[in-house]
Amino acid sequence: MDRVSDVAGYIAKWLVLLACLVSAGNAVIRYLFSYSSNGWLEIQWYMFGGIVLLGAAQTLRLNEHVRIDLLYSNVSDRARLWIDVFGFVVFLLPVMAYLVYLTWPFFLNSFRSGEVSMNAGGLILWPAKILLPTGFALLFLQGLAELAKRIAALKGAIKIDTHYEAPLQ
Repeated sequence: MDRVSDVAGYIAKWLVLLACLVSAGNAVIRYLFSYSSNGWLEIQWYMFGGIVLLGAAQTLRLNEHVRIDLLYSNVSDRARLWIDVFGFVVFLLPVMAYLVYLTWPFFLNSFRSGEVSMNAGGLILWPAKILLPTGFALLFLQGLAELAKRIAALKGAIKIDTHYEAPLQ
């Protein structure tokens, strides 16, 4: 699963650059030629969605996700592992499973109907909507992998670095 998350993260990383290029190109064309298309704006939103939803599993794998750090930094490594196990079992995995359950029909209906944006020059919507169940499923599967790693660490089979540094504000 780590490799799959790495690939999704790699795609998300390149989507950042591509989104910047499309955004800059769209601005240049709009100001130089007074031309714009809703399709260019929508593709940027598709890429932003891809960045977040495809990059989330990689972010979890690298332990770079945002935490509400009330206890985590003040407890032992073993206690951190237990906090992670609790968080994965009680929050992450059930929520991601439910979100996959909710978003799969949302995508499927859009795909089957050939749904198109209501904006003039808009794009088909299912490519953006498939990112939802895909991203949530990737995060669910990476959560299972991280849960297995935490359990193995609690048993002493592997060592996990539980150090977490809050992002700079």
